[in-house]
Amino acid sequence: MRKPFVAGNWKMNKTSAQGVALVNELLPAISGYDRVERVVCPSYLAVPAVSARLQGSPVGVGTQDLYWEASGAYTGEVAPDMVREFCQYVIIGHSERRAKFGETDDFVNKKVKAALAAGLVAIMCVGETLEENEAGQTEAVVSRQVSEGLNGLDTAAMENVVIAYEPVWAIGTGRAASAEGANAVIKDFIRKPVEKLFNEKTAQAVRVLYGRSVTGANAREFFSQPDIDGALVGGASLKPVDFSAIIAAAAER
Repeated sequence: MRKPFVAGNWKMNKTSAQGVALVNELLPAISGYDRVERVVCPSYLAVPAVSARLQGSPVGVGTQDLYWEASGAYTGEVAPDMVREFCQYVIIGHSERRAKFGETDDFVNKKVKAALAAGLVAIMCVGETLEENEAGQTEAVVSRQVSEGLNGLDTAAMENVVIAYEPVWAIGTGRAASAEGANAVIKDFIRKPVEKLFNEKTAQAVRVLYGRSVTGANAREFFSQPDIDGALVGGASLKPVDFSAIIAAAAER
């Protein structure tokens, strides 16, 4: 059975002091759920303080991005070994990175490989936009992102990959992805491409998260689906009551 996985993406929120205060409030609420792999992903500058506070706790730490080169003239970027000094996880290819910073499937692939080489767990994000969804391109887009993002990996490397499905079209459109709909995309357009690249065992072993507007109120609905193994949580991860409720729901899976 796949171990449930819940990661909080804090995005560009919380200073170091605010991040430590948040985990101080969060830890007592989520420490009892050892069935669930729990991760928080602060902004870069908050990572060292949050990592130090979580040292020895059951909660892991990740960053929201990295660069694939080990060092050099890459102003503003952070190398995999720099991330590994404080973290065990990294989010790669988030929809906001793809849309606002021009991140391509090739970039995502390079970052995934670099993260794995550094001993990090890569949380690779995939998902279609509103235009792609309305044009009936969900299968083509999501399958391509999966195949190109994982290109060149072997089955052993896949043990340290988690995939997050983000239906980008569900943001601010008044439309919501149903739990059943998200599960169908994960089953048919994520697990099947993984099986094609590797084998059925790997496709069934890889954990796939749902990553759009998960809250304490709707988490159980999504986690009741057989192919959804957890969540990549945005805004709700900044609210200890909501985030702990999501983790509690994942523990019931």
